[in-house]
Amino acid sequence: MAITGYDHLVVRVNDLDEGIATYRDRLGLVLDRIDESDALGIKQAFFNLPNGGFIEVVAPTDENSAVGKAIAGRGEGMHTIAFEVDDLAATCADMKDGGAQLIGEGAPTVFVHPKSTHGILLQLSEKS
Repeated sequence: MAITGYDHLVVRVNDLDEGIATYRDRLGLVLDRIDESDALGIKQAFFNLPNGGFIEVVAPTDENSAVGKAIAGRGEGMHTIAFEVDDLAATCADMKDGGAQLIGEGAPTVFVHPKSTHGILLQLSEKS
């Protein structure tokens, strides 16, 4: 098993425009693009980081989406840290052997349940 690098961080916010203002105006990051995922029920803003990776700011478009439920239960804040791994299947097997609860095992992207990581959803994908 090997986590080989950081890919991105996802921050959940109630209002995307306010989230953009925070990361652009207060923190000085450059907004790369805005998108929306109907499947996930979110609006997204992407800020590339100078040394690689990015910060994704997300706001729910549907209160029943995963992000909407997370905001209702835990408020705004860090939602996901995404890591690259060298071998996803082997990493998942090792994590399961260590007691981690996985979500979406067998898919190209697998998540480690926040109950296994002290409250942070981890996203794992193989570096392409």
